[in-house]
Parts: sequence; structure tokens; C-alpha cells
Amino acid sequence: MSGIIGKKVGMTSIFDEAGKNIPCTVIEAGPCVVTQIRSVETDGYAAVQLAYGEKKEKNTSGPLKGHFQKAGTTPKRKLVEFKTFEEEKALGDTVTVEIFAAGDYVDVVGTSKGKGFQGVVKRHGFGGVGMQTHGQHNRLRAPGSLGASSWPSRVFKGMRMAGQTGNARVKVQNLEVVKVFAEQNLIVVKGSIPGAKGSFVIVDK
Repeated sequence: MSGIIGKKVGMTSIFDEAGKNIPCTVIEAGPCVVTQIRSVETDGYAAVQLAYGEKKEKNTSGPLKGHFQKAGTTPKRKLVEFKTFEEEKALGDTVTVEIFAAGDYVDVVGTSKGKGFQGVVKRHGFGGVGMQTHGQHNRLRAPGSLGASSWPSRVFKGMRMAGQTGNARVKVQNLEVVKVFAEQNLIVVKGSIPGAKGSFVIVDK
């Protein structure tokens, strides 16, 4: 399983050969530099660490500066490890979007948009209490009753309630790669992916 780190550019649409309009997301992926090779002998597992996105040297800690110098590259913003990389990689190698081709299916991991503290109607799709009858005044979007009476005399764990919404790690699986623009380091995938424009995403092949 190969992968690459990228950045969400935005959404667009493409017409296929049949004239069907396909909603797509554009991802600027790579080039990523191999900054570490994990092995079973030294680390207990095998993985390839990739780095993406330029970062100012003054904003980089000392240990990370030495880490990037060892790989022969400049400081990077995002570090991600990929297990069982298809091709054998060496320290300092570059991974580009050319590992993907049109027709491939990928999994995309991103951080969803944070929406703050939200009520049950927005967070879980509750319908509220409906019409303003039976003495309802300002309870239209309230959750209603939460638990039973004498037993269990508590609210069960996992009850859908108000709380922090979004800003969570989300994976969307089996997205088709529509086009690959190797010169511009762009991948066009069918459908939507989590996150705001400009946010980091991980694309697994």
C-alpha cells in the first residue's frame, strides 16, 4: 500500500466521455521526501516516513532540523508514516503523484471542518418537538427526555447529545482517481473529501 501527503485545493466538475458531469475534488499531492525508514530490527515495525510542505527553519526545533538534514532536505510541515510501501524506498527519495493513475481507487484521510459546540438538531439531525403546541414556548430544538425514571436512574453512555462537532479525523474510502496532472502535482478524485481548502490530507493507494 503506497501513499502520499497532499493539500486540498477545492472542488470542481469534469465531464466524462458519456457527457456526464462528475463532481470532483482537486488535491495537490507531493512531492514528498522520504525522511526516515523504519525497520523491524530497530523500531519493531516496518514503515516509510514521508514529509511534505515547506517550513521556515526558524520555526523548526533543533531535533527536527537534524532529522531533516540527515535526509538531505529542508524543514517540512507535515510528517506521516506509511506501512508496507509498495516500492522499496531509500532515505532522501522523492514520492510524486506518478504513483497514481486514472482509474485507481484511493482512501483519503483528512480533518473535518470544526463547527464548535452544536445542539442535537445540527449535530445528530434531531427534528425538535415539531409544532408550537402543548405549551411549547422556546423548546423547538431541545433534545427532550434523556433517561428513564427509577431504573436505571442515569443516562446511558453514548446518548446522542449536544457537544463538539467536527474537527475530527475522517477517512473516505474507495474514491476513484479521475485524472492525474504530474507536471502540476495534482490528483483529481471523484466525490468530496473532508476538510477545508488548504488543509492537509493523506491519500492511500
